[in-house]
Amino acid sequence: MSKLLAIVPAYNEADAIASTVADLRANAPGWDVVVVDDGSTDATARHATAAGADVLRMPFNLGIGGAVQAGYLYAKEGGYDFAVQVDGDGQHDAAQIDDLLRHLHVHQGEVNMVTGSRFLVGDEEHGYKSSASRRLGIKIFGFILSRVTKRTVTDPTSGFRMCDRRAIELFANDYPHDYPEVEAVLMVHAHRLASAEIPVTMRERQGGVSSINASRSIFYMTKVLLAIFVGLLRARPVVDVGDPAAVTAQRGV
Repeated sequence: MSKLLAIVPAYNEADAIASTVADLRANAPGWDVVVVDDGSTDATARHATAAGADVLRMPFNLGIGGAVQAGYLYAKEGGYDFAVQVDGDGQHDAAQIDDLLRHLHVHQGEVNMVTGSRFLVGDEEHGYKSSASRRLGIKIFGFILSRVTKRTVTDPTSGFRMCDRRAIELFANDYPHDYPEVEAVLMVHAHRLASAEIPVTMRERQGGVSSINASRSIFYMTKVLLAIFVGLLRARPVVDVGDPAAVTAQRGV
């Protein structure tokens, strides 16, 4: 039987973390749950523990990339076969985790990471609603990644993702920081792994505040675009399953 882990990065999510963990325990009962408390100053860790999750407490705020990588290190050391990222703000529906896992099982050996895309559910009732500026940014990132990876990428900023063991090994050893979701798609491709998307619905935030507000949108877009172009040029470490660390590097994607 496969070992399954849900990784929940959380920073000051005291209002939503208990319901997020409860959703996972009710709708994904075969999954262990670890909340990575990224230096929260509120009661996130206490509420997560009370809800029944294991909690990794970071000594200070690492940012989303550091918190997610800590979760993948936990998955790697724990011998987990599959790991799913679930935001701590309650946006992701745990009932759809089985859909992600089913896709990896059906495409075993062909797909290493599957992402839940908000934009593949296009009707007005269930389609994701967001600001025009955020949608524009997502479309630009998706356009660039689609050209680089030669597959359609519709939701490069989705944090609802599931990885198999090879992708867990990769992200435990190397993971982008700051705003990592877009770069992670590029990393998977650069390491000759494969990714895919399936449609999911997404709820409104149940609490907390997004790190990307209107005033930071331009800064966010500029920084991510620079990261993409640098990522296209840099030599990346080559990590194989079972390697304790990268031993060689190669350029180009």
